[in-house]
Amino acid sequence: MLRFLFVLILFAVATYLLIRVFQQRGLMPERPNLPKRQAPKRMVAPDDDEDFLRDLDRKRRDPEDPDAGP
Repeated sequence: MLRFLFVLILFAVATYLLIRVFQQRGLMPERPNLPKRQAPKRMVAPDDDEDFLRDLDRKRRDPEDPDAGP
């Protein structure tokens, strides 16, 4: 059993090193740049909007500020 594991690990390391040598010498084409997966768009509620929350915080700190809105 131990001999089998040794041979298996040796095979895996040899395969990895062989692939790395092929990639460095240009004998094996690199993977094309695939478009990255984008997260699905989700609805943004007012309590998730950073600008809205920042504006509420500003209104709470200075309620007489003319830029704070009505």
